Amino acid sequence: MRVIIQRVSEASVKVDNEIKGCIEQGLLILLGIEDSDTQEDIIWLTQKISNLRIFNDEYGVMNLSVQDVKGQLLLISQFTLFASTKKGNRPSYIRASGPDFANSMYEQFKAKLEEILNQSVECGVFGADMKVHLLNDGPVTLFIDSHQRE
Repeated sequence: MRVIIQRVSEASVKVDNEIKGCIEQGLLILLGIEDSDTQEDIIWLTQKISNLRIFNDEYGVMNLSVQDVKGQLLLISQFTLFASTKKGNRPSYIRASGPDFANSMYEQFKAKLEEILNQSVECGVFGADMKVHLLNDGPVTLFIDSHQRE
């Protein structure tokens, strides 16, 4: 699994001009899934995201987690995180999982985040053409690959 995590002041996602998910302070999470991903990846990555200390404390130091600041989460499926641009100029998405497996893992990932954080997670519509709006705070943007564990 791969994620792009952005600390946001606000974020929303629209499908067909209708808002499907909307948050204020918190994290926008773009999630990519490949066939080799497992429950272990879900557990490791959701724990990592929940405990990342990327929010400022009273001294302006990134020392607080999304839990500490009672932040919200917006989860968006993003198969293009597995794009390969090695050959030519047209990206290949061969490493991205097909929709059945990816949607199942996406739903499990969302459920695990909700369990850990004890709150609902806003989300887009899996596989839809989505328009994502965000106000990146910082900016703080991180890339994490669960297979690299970094």
